[in-house]
Amino acid sequence: MVAEKKKILLVPLDPVHDMGLKLIRKALDDKGHSTVLLPPGMEPYEVVERILDEVEIDFVLVSRTLGYRVGELLARFVDLVEVSGLRDRVTLVVGGMAVRPELAAEMGFDAGFGPGTTPGEVVAFIEDRPFAYGGRAEASEGGKRDLTHGFSYVYRKKEIQKRLAAIAGDIMGWAANKTSPGVERARLRFQALNKGEKYREEFLEEYLDYCDELVVLSYKRKQLPDQTRFLAQDELHFLKQYQNWEGRSKAARSGIRKPDVFIQYGTGCPLMDIMHIKVCEAWGADGLVHFDPSGGARTEGLLEGYLAHGEDGTLLTWENLRLIKNFLAPNTLWQVRAHRGLNTPETVVLAGELGADLTKINMAYASLGAGMDPARITIDGVEAIRWAAHYDLPFDVVTNEELSGVPAHKAFAGMLIIAHLALQLGGRPILQPLFCRSPEVMIYGQMRDNYIDYNAAKILALQQIIDAPLWPGAPIGFLTHTEDRVQSSLTTALHASLARSLGVEAISIASSDEAYAGGPIAAASRVDTLRATHEAFRFFGRAGIQPTPRAREWSKELIAGISKVLKDVANSGSFVQSLYRGLLGGPEDGAYPGRVGRDTLLRKEKGKDV
Repeated sequence: MVAEKKKILLVPLDPVHDMGLKLIRKALDDKGHSTVLLPPGMEPYEVVERILDEVEIDFVLVSRTLGYRVGELLARFVDLVEVSGLRDRVTLVVGGMAVRPELAAEMGFDAGFGPGTTPGEVVAFIEDRPFAYGGRAEASEGGKRDLTHGFSYVYRKKEIQKRLAAIAGDIMGWAANKTSPGVERARLRFQALNKGEKYREEFLEEYLDYCDELVVLSYKRKQLPDQTRFLAQDELHFLKQYQNWEGRSKAARSGIRKPDVFIQYGTGCPLMDIMHIKVCEAWGADGLVHFDPSGGARTEGLLEGYLAHGEDGTLLTWENLRLIKNFLAPNTLWQVRAHRGLNTPETVVLAGELGADLTKINMAYASLGAGMDPARITIDGVEAIRWAAHYDLPFDVVTNEELSGVPAHKAFAGMLIIAHLALQLGGRPILQPLFCRSPEVMIYGQMRDNYIDYNAAKILALQQIIDAPLWPGAPIGFLTHTEDRVQSSLTTALHASLARSLGVEAISIASSDEAYAGGPIAAASRVDTLRATHEAFRFFGRAGIQPTPRAREWSKELIAGISKVLKDVANSGSFVQSLYRGLLGGPEDGAYPGRVGRDTLLRKEKGKDV
């Protein structure tokens, strides 16, 4: 029941169609409201006469698909309501294909609902309740969803837990007396952000001691790296007209609560990012991943200012991140990734101070798939996890080293090591298995028959090891796409539906041109995959996709492989040396320990080279 019943007149101001209003009427009746549904084909003056005949009509809901001279018809209807003295007594609402709130207001209506509107949204409007356009009522009523909520992190395989505990203990013992330029910059950045502008000169004097020369030049002489420029004032001013632009979610879940759908952005220009973000929010994206440039990850120190540049990924600066955050819809989850470079801990500090919802950390992948020196990234990664715990910031542990050909059991062993270390340090990790036709399966043939069983085996294996949130990526279907946008969108949608069938918490998807594009990513291509995902979710619904028994067999093999790798790493007595020696992925897998940051570790307190 509702606190106050409303009386609603539903008007199909159309020669034939009234199906949408019938669905809305049922939703209103279920909530206890009083409704009257008029037949199709009535003239505007007949509708006004009916409003006059009815007692105390509160709302008039008009449905009409826009077409030739229909705008004129609707405007004439509003005029008749006004001259009849009814305008102050009733709230006029119009809905239909091509209707937008701005267009409805222009024609004189109080509200307008376009394609993708759910009956629940109309009911929420009638009852004056907040709602998210597109059916995410649970998000608007309960705030952003915590992907780690309800998980115990209890191990179901105790032998694996025992080995992980030994490895995590080794990592913390080895890291206890070590620091790095990245760790020190994170400390200084935190102090600067909390002490304010008066601390800036003191902050810079010490901060720049830990930075590369090109970063020093950018601060002292405003000399920016190649292909990098400051945004002009007129560009920033342009954004002000969109400051109140709210995302209108067309949600892609068809009544099922999860998974949350994330897209990654990083055009190089924060203005372009904002435009892409708003498009993605409008078409059902629940979350966003800030994609930073690989070159920046190999530079000691972060730049400052509103900056754009000509390479893939958007520069991590306080100003860029703050600008983007200001344009996010209230219920959009925001991840600032920090998993693969020399600025890992400092990025977590920025993310935490700006109120990001998630970050991304994995030292094993950064060493074997992103070119980082294992010793350096382990020290930086431990500190990054501590900062994530400080800000109560969940983070995913990505396994993209599979893109190098590292078998899943080795990649998963590394992921579980980082996740267990996080639990020891008070963090909230999310496991992120790769979900695509990776080089491993191209070589060994696990996907010759179908793409379902081996992807399902990964999820089943992890679910049997630990009660933890799963977020396949990054993105799903990566390397499985072709340059055909239809195939690319379909592949994404099918992977998304499989992930949904397996009960994961979130997925990351790419635009239909992102997986292979060497140039700009079009906003229309983002809509391709979001719409395809929406349609696939609607098609499969709660029916889902059923793997064959082979998936269970492969999951057992994965668990056995993970256990053996962890045993080897634990027996080696050194996680870092295991990365150098290839126990978590070596040359035979196409993985080599990186060199970026080598020989840069410092001893704590003394500040001397290790």
